[in-house]
Amino acid sequence: MKQAAKQYTGSSKVMTTKISYKKDFQKYKSVYLIALICLLYYFIFCYAPMGGILIAFKNYRPARGIWGSDWVGLRYFKQFFSSHYFYRLIRNTLLINVYDVLFGFPAPIILALLLNELTSQRFKKTVQTITYLPYFISLVVVCGIILDFLSVDGLVNQIIDFFGGSTVVFLQNPKYFRTIYVVSGIWQNVGYGSIIYLAALSAIDTQLLDASAVDGCNRFQRIWHVTLPGIAPTIIIMLILRLGSMMNVGFEKVILLYNESIYETSDVISSFVYRYGILQGNYSYSTAVGLFNSLINFALLIIVNQISKKVSSISIW
Repeated sequence: MKQAAKQYTGSSKVMTTKISYKKDFQKYKSVYLIALICLLYYFIFCYAPMGGILIAFKNYRPARGIWGSDWVGLRYFKQFFSSHYFYRLIRNTLLINVYDVLFGFPAPIILALLLNELTSQRFKKTVQTITYLPYFISLVVVCGIILDFLSVDGLVNQIIDFFGGSTVVFLQNPKYFRTIYVVSGIWQNVGYGSIIYLAALSAIDTQLLDASAVDGCNRFQRIWHVTLPGIAPTIIIMLILRLGSMMNVGFEKVILLYNESIYETSDVISSFVYRYGILQGNYSYSTAVGLFNSLINFALLIIVNQISKKVSSISIW
């Protein structure tokens, strides 16, 4: 009798769950439709193309297709590792990302903290609007602005000439590329990147700030002891995601800014894959390089997440 009662109870729960799901679907049909569109997007453009990874292990010929091409194993991986481009690509990709983490990652945090301390809402909104705008400018336009400003007769050189300096050919000198890339990235993304930190700041209990002020803390001390600890989980999560993409540099901006004279510091893995895969049609080799890059990023994400979990008990999963 008890087993029968349990079975009946279990089946009734299943039926109730099915009915509740059905009612929920009927009530929020439009929401489920939007979610379905998102799922289809990721399946079609993110998961389905993963089958193309096989190209890295085959001598791919478009006329023969993926399955008809000859299997070559790890040939292209070995070719890349033994290439004289290997160390240059790894070095440039890592250095650009390291500079971006050191200078670009704290920038939106600092901006959010400064905006949070403003008392004039009108001035705060004005600053926010000005700093957000560059993010919505097309990358092609941004790179065009950079090229114009840094040209021989551009604004920057005119300022240098005004103060008695000599003309600098910025985009023909390899030593300036990383600085240009990182600084322009900060200018373009700092405002938009601060949004998530401003949202985290709004969740901090104002009573803690008032209590610290009563205890005699000045503004800097309140930021250091109350505000920063309050947004620390958000900062750590964003840092984990950023460190998990240390081998990624967007090829669009690099290609729009670099030239053959500065390949020594500007050529990164993504631009190398673009040249060999798209321009030269060496699909198998470029796929192998891209797969290697993705695997390194995946490993970095797992390692950084585990370290964060042990050190701060904050992690993505």
